[in-house]
Amino acid sequence: MTGWLRGVGVGPGDPELVTVKATRLIGEADVVAFHSGPRGDSIARRIAASYFREGVVEELLVYPVTTGATDHPLGYHGLMADFYDESADRLAAHLDSGRNVVVLAEGDPLFYGTYMYLHDRLADRYDTAVVPGVTSVSGSAAAVATGLCRHEDVLTILPGTLPVPELARRLADTEAAVVMKLGRTFENVREALRQAGRLDEARYVERASTEAERVVPVAEVDASTVPYMSMVVVPGRDLRADAAGRAESSRTADAHAPQGVPEGSGQGEVVVIGLGPGPDRWITPEVSAELAQVGHVVGYAPYVNRVPQREGLTRHASGNTVEVDRARDALELARKGERVAVVSGGDAGVFGMASAVFEAADAHGYTDVPVRVLPGVTAAQAVAARAGAPLGGDFAIMSLSDRLKPWTVIEKRLRAAAAADLVVALYNPASRSRTEQIARAREVFLEKRDPATVVVVGRDVGRAEESLTVTTLTDLDPAAIDMKCLVIVCASGTRVTGAGQVWTPRFVR
Repeated sequence: MTGWLRGVGVGPGDPELVTVKATRLIGEADVVAFHSGPRGDSIARRIAASYFREGVVEELLVYPVTTGATDHPLGYHGLMADFYDESADRLAAHLDSGRNVVVLAEGDPLFYGTYMYLHDRLADRYDTAVVPGVTSVSGSAAAVATGLCRHEDVLTILPGTLPVPELARRLADTEAAVVMKLGRTFENVREALRQAGRLDEARYVERASTEAERVVPVAEVDASTVPYMSMVVVPGRDLRADAAGRAESSRTADAHAPQGVPEGSGQGEVVVIGLGPGPDRWITPEVSAELAQVGHVVGYAPYVNRVPQREGLTRHASGNTVEVDRARDALELARKGERVAVVSGGDAGVFGMASAVFEAADAHGYTDVPVRVLPGVTAAQAVAARAGAPLGGDFAIMSLSDRLKPWTVIEKRLRAAAAADLVVALYNPASRSRTEQIARAREVFLEKRDPATVVVVGRDVGRAEESLTVTTLTDLDPAAIDMKCLVIVCASGTRVTGAGQVWTPRFVR
């Protein structure tokens, strides 16, 4: 009979934070395994050693490296995979001999814990279970002794190994945060906190729950002294207290404000910006310069996420289909004197946020707020450039989305464009809930166009998954079109070169 395997969390450092169940299993085990760095000093063993039974077999699993530097042909991850394979084989030998095995893990076994890699390799062969432990996050939050999450706060746990711009973005977009894996990453983490405007509230916690515990403001830490087993805690703000404070400040300000000053007399404005269809290299210098100056960025979350976080920038991300609501929010911020960028993918004036901003201003009384629109590269331009020059003659741009206009209107316009022999770029050709429109559009074109009419399908153009297909109306497969595609239905005079490039002459014969 084989033995059982248990992954046991032993908490963040204090032996008294090891759970009752964990201590029982450790005391019952025939074998206790634990990891360490190359020097062989195991934190997990130090925490749990007092619970070992006399005569227990100890298995020290020493990491081959901790820095990521290796000559292994498959790099760091290849070397570590070999290490986990070898470690699993060592434990399997004990289990096959009928010995019960406990693997210790600092904190919780499945929370950034090494045990999970052994679990992946052994759980399907042996009686295996996991015993949760007090996480390092809980230990560090207790050390800071400030509410970590309040009300509807979102807590984000981040590895300090993320690039600074990405780390700053995520820190700015969450109410509460914990940053792990410090050590050599600490200066980058501190810079990301500064860019996100969270440095003053961030606290550094070292060796939480132990006698050597230390809690200091991140701004005061000597980076050369930071060990890997430390973390940064950024508590969520008490939003209700903040709201009460803002209300009191507002009353005080109103009491001292000069009378007769009209609302909206500040110097704020809304700048509506097109970020291009994908890669940063397609963002114009004008747009980059503007984004470096505004105090707020408003938009659909994937577009807001493309704007680099920096000190003094507040991000306002929202979901899809609420364009007028977020436009109104931006206009309200501008009325209060803020400089606000409203961002769109592609060109903001082509099925983007520019029209929504003007719509909100007109409908909700913000016509006094200054609005500027900056151009961007739109998807039709990007796909056309990849294909060659299909937009070289007269062309039309249409959206197949029937969310804001009925399909009857769309079909009427498609038929007119088809009859006029215009090249037509089709935006929003399909989505998860709209799968029939592109098929119907193809049928409409076939009523007026030669079945051999050239069609270009660009998917994820400018991104790593980019693909471009040149086909015909007859061979166009509507099932292959999704929300990441843009479709260009060409004109009768459009040509395809021997190299497969598509171009439309500037003249009509």
